[in-house]
Amino acid sequence: MEPGDAARLGPERVVRALPPRLLLLPLLPLLLGRGLRAAASASSSGAAAEDSSAMEELATEKEAEESHRQDSVSLLTFILLLTLTILTIWLFKHRRVRFLHETGLAMIYGLIVGVILRYGTTATSGHDKSLSCTQEDRAFSTLLVNVSGKFFEYTLKGEISPGKVNSVEQNDMLRKVTFDPEVFFNILLPPIIFHAGYSLKKRHFFRNLGSILAYAFLGTAVSCFIIGNLMYGVVKLMKIVGQLSDKFYYTDCLFFGAVISATDPVTVLAIFNELHADVDLYALLFGESVLNDAVAIVLSSSIVAYQPAGLNTHAFDAAAFFKSVGIFLGIFSGSFTMGAVTGVVTALISKFTKLHCFPLLETALFFLMSWSTFLLAEACGFTGVVAVLFCGITQAHYTYNNLSVESRSRTKQLFEVLHFLAENFIFSYMGLALFTFQKHVFSPVFIIGAFVAIFLGRAAHIYPLSFFLNLGRRHKIGWNFQHMMMFSGLRGAMAFALAIRDTASYARQMMFTTTLLIVFFTVWIIGGGTTPMLSWLNIRVGVDPDQDPPPNNDSFQVLQGDGPDTARGNRTKQESAWLFRLWYGFDHNYLKPILTHSGPPLTTTLPAWCGLLARCLTSPQVYDNQEPLREEDSDFILTEGDLTLTYGDSTVTANGSSSSHAAPTNAEEVLERDLGMGEQKVSSRGTRLVFPLEDNA
Repeated sequence: MEPGDAARLGPERVVRALPPRLLLLPLLPLLLGRGLRAAASASSSGAAAEDSSAMEELATEKEAEESHRQDSVSLLTFILLLTLTILTIWLFKHRRVRFLHETGLAMIYGLIVGVILRYGTTATSGHDKSLSCTQEDRAFSTLLVNVSGKFFEYTLKGEISPGKVNSVEQNDMLRKVTFDPEVFFNILLPPIIFHAGYSLKKRHFFRNLGSILAYAFLGTAVSCFIIGNLMYGVVKLMKIVGQLSDKFYYTDCLFFGAVISATDPVTVLAIFNELHADVDLYALLFGESVLNDAVAIVLSSSIVAYQPAGLNTHAFDAAAFFKSVGIFLGIFSGSFTMGAVTGVVTALISKFTKLHCFPLLETALFFLMSWSTFLLAEACGFTGVVAVLFCGITQAHYTYNNLSVESRSRTKQLFEVLHFLAENFIFSYMGLALFTFQKHVFSPVFIIGAFVAIFLGRAAHIYPLSFFLNLGRRHKIGWNFQHMMMFSGLRGAMAFALAIRDTASYARQMMFTTTLLIVFFTVWIIGGGTTPMLSWLNIRVGVDPDQDPPPNNDSFQVLQGDGPDTARGNRTKQESAWLFRLWYGFDHNYLKPILTHSGPPLTTTLPAWCGLLARCLTSPQVYDNQEPLREEDSDFILTEGDLTLTYGDSTVTANGSSSSHAAPTNAEEVLERDLGMGEQKVSSRGTRLVFPLEDNA
């Protein structure tokens, strides 16, 4: 376009005739300004986003550091509690104070720390708001929440009643000292239960085995149903007077009966051991408490598994009832088998390897195999408490004989220390939980009714069973023993662990609170009154629990006379010991030689056609060992030989004749040591004779 054309065309036509590139020139300053502002804006927003992200990362790191610090403080709190408990125990033992046991001390210190944490610390966190998920019909264990394009994971902590939504704990420290219930079951309970089986005094346990089984199985079942039915009446009363704010079913009452029937007379037994109380009373209480815990946990699992057909899932259904009974038997027998098999496997490993040359490895393997029994049973749907209990008994009976001297000492001390620390940790946490646990439901009517119910349940457990047991016992369970057993029905770690394992519903929260108060009362009041009660009931003390009481004339009925009284005494002894006699013969002749380095060679006990197998399974040490290991249960049954009792220089035989005493052979000395009879010399020759010094089965 020429210069003169512009005047001729006019302004509008000039603009239209200009090329597009020229048209943009006047707009460049405006476009550049806007672009720069946009770039600056984008740059500033990007920088702001980066700053925000950096701030979030810093805040997250700070929270993680603060959480780590609080974890350390919470664990340090419990370690200081245990340290203070140990020092106070030493002081009490030094001053011979018996009115308060170490577990009671741990609970008191836990209460003090709980009060300080509850009322002496301020809230350190808050909840922004609650999110409503009305479209969902169930709770999820894990939630992924989208917050502005970022996903956050949240885990389920439990149900909160509508009235307590605004009072959810705002203190992070109190949350930290509230442990996951699985910690108690998978970490703290196994060493406690295993130690009970591993340290079991078999001599007195098997001497009273019939009575212990009756108290543990029948007694616990009777106590469970009596307490459950009484508490169901209490719940009905609470509903009438308007003190029941949520559902509480009959099965919940039975579950509470099973939980609270788990006795733990740790305080009483500790005092018995310190005062050397009567060995039979000690055996009855200890044996009952060991098996009673196992029965209670299996019984509670069976009650939870009770599911009647139909709409009303809490009504009585005969089919569901028998199914629960079957579940009880299946869980108990399966757990028992799993524990025994694990112990047998450990015994075989320790026998056919040379781990005894490396005591550290031997002890480590023993520890891991024993602990894994609990977890294996739980993973397979059985009960770890039963499995680890019978694993401990099996390990003590077989594996212990294969261990080196160093490993025997190490395993005993290791599990004794773990038992002590775990038990005192649990009792310390009980005191702490009274103030730090956020789901307490205090009901005075339910609490008072529970105290009355456990008293009546314990009475129905002890006195009727003792009456029926005394009909078949030669040495009766006296009234003073029965009163002491009634008095010694403390509740402890097992009842607490069962109650805290599920606190989701209103009924379970009320059970947990009541169980906690019952444990406090029984440990402090009943445990503290043990020594005065022993004196009041005239129960003898100062008896060595590892020795038998001195024999009386009745102990020798098997050796003297041919009258009807003697025949009746012989028949009573043999009838009461037949089951143990069968087991002892099988164990001594077959199991001990297979699983340990002791016992007779299998080449002499197995048939001739099993010669190759017998030579493979028999340890070379059996042939070289002229003095077999002592078997603590051999003082009940003699499977070989006629008995002769020697006092001084005279010997009394089964036919009543006497002769001068000859020096015993090596085998006779071993048998004497096995029997633990002190100055009573025993020799064997010929036929079989059952001769328990005491028959309390």
